[in-house]
Formats: sequence, structure tokens, C-alpha cells
Amino acid sequence: MTSRRSFVKSAALLSAGALFSPNLLAAPKSYIGLQLYTVREAMQQDPAGTLARIAKLGYTSVEGATYTGSQKFYGMDPTSFTKLLKQHGLIMPSSHYRLGEEQDKGQPVLGTMLHGWDKAVDDAAQAGVKYMVCAYLSEAERGNLDHYKYVADQLNKAGERSKKAGIQLCYHNHDFEFMAQNGQMPFDLLLNNTSKDLVKMELDLYWATKAGQDPVALFKKHPGRFPLWHVKDMDNTAKKNFTEVGNGVIDFKRIFAQANTAGMKYFFVEQDQTPGSPFDSIQKSIAHIKRTLV
Repeated sequence: MTSRRSFVKSAALLSAGALFSPNLLAAPKSYIGLQLYTVREAMQQDPAGTLARIAKLGYTSVEGATYTGSQKFYGMDPTSFTKLLKQHGLIMPSSHYRLGEEQDKGQPVLGTMLHGWDKAVDDAAQAGVKYMVCAYLSEAERGNLDHYKYVADQLNKAGERSKKAGIQLCYHNHDFEFMAQNGQMPFDLLLNNTSKDLVKMELDLYWATKAGQDPVALFKKHPGRFPLWHVKDMDNTAKKNFTEVGNGVIDFKRIFAQANTAGMKYFFVEQDQTPGSPFDSIQKSIAHIKRTLV
């Protein structure tokens, strides 16, 4: 299984009435998206064939996961990758990046917020990306609350640069941001120490729930701050493993009903690990989404 560290049918706009029941989601336009980390090995081996399979299953948008380190999208320059997406009726409104404090064999990693961000932003703009997301902080990049303040400063700076290109910066959570230090959660610190305009959030519904947080309460506390969501379920076991959407304990209907409060624009199915083929899992997830949320 390749770790996240290794990878740091129609695209027509669908009306809310056609895509979501009014009591669930009143957002004017939306897509059913897939975070490509879910099918990372297939994307590494055969990007074109993998995107074709994703589109055939009914996904209409994807979120990238490989630019960091390579300064390419799945081995392709922005123009080539965008052309490939269009061939399969897909868009990529969002893509993942890294902070860049962590080095690779003693060398800075390019395409990160700290190293080569100007090129990353320019390439994202060329690829039609609307949201650039800080995907993950390694253990070395977390530290104490003072270090999280440093991270917040870097997010503000990166967000200011991306805004000049018409791109919104976001931060994607896991569970560690909700582990209190001296009575304060790093997630709250990041929210309170970043500009509401420059830095928004991609809320991972699984990780927030696993950490004991209520996504709806977060939306109400910080309305409009969550334009992106990761939609993945948590199984009903002591280990609280990843599972297909609809196969676990997360109440997605309740969460989706607050999409307007959150400011949600795009959501992406993601399943970090699957019991078998990831394509079987993402098929189950989109079937449930279409059956119960659209």
C-alpha cells in the first residue's frame, strides 16, 4: 500500500434541484467528486484508464494528490493533464499540496508552500484548479501551539499568493488537530489565526468524527469556512476503520443538510484504505450517495 507521503461523465454544472433534495443541500451547483488518493496506485500505473473508469462510475470531478515533489500532475504538465480530464468529462477544482518543512533526503521538497509555491500556484491556475489544499502535516511539522501559529502564518502567506491567481487556499484536517494542548485545540488555533478570506477549510468528515467532533457544530461555529469536504465513512467497530459511504455510522444526511451553513462548494469521496479493489469501494460509495443524498 503506497502511503500518502509518496503522493503527497459529464462535467456540466448540475442544478441543486437535479442533484440534491432541497432538504439536504441547497447549494446552487455541485459535483460528485473523488479524491484520487483513493485510487493512487492505479493513477500511477495508468492515469488515462483510471480516469475513464472513474467517469464511467458517475463521478464528475476529482481532487489531485500528486503535484508535491514532482511539480507535475500525475507525471503530466498542467495543459496535458487538463486535456486528459476533459476527454473523460471531468474537472479538477481542487488539488492537494504540502507545507514543505519536511525534507526528502536532506533536500527541500518543491511544489510546497515553503518551496516553489509560485510555480505551484501558476501551474494550478493553468490546470483550472480553484482550491489549493494543505493536505497533511507530518509529525515533524506539527509540534506545539507556537509551531501551529507558525503554520498559520505560512497558510496566510500562501493564501495571499494563491488569491492573486484567483485560487482559494484551504487546510485539510486529520484527527491530530483536535488533540488539545494546554487546553487548546490546534484546529481552533489554525482557524482563529488565519484570515477568513485567505484560508478556508476542507473538512474531512471521517477524521473530525473520529476525533469526537460534530461537523455540524463546526459549521455553525465557523459559517462559510468549509467550502470543501471529504466524504468517507467510519465502520462500527472498536478500531473505527475507513469504510464505504453508507456502510458506517456517520449521519451524512444530517451533515449535508447544513451544506449552506458550511459554505460547501465541492465534496470528494475518499477512502484511504479499502478491503479489496478501490474501484469496488468507490462504486459502493457513489451508489449510496446517489440513492440517499442526490
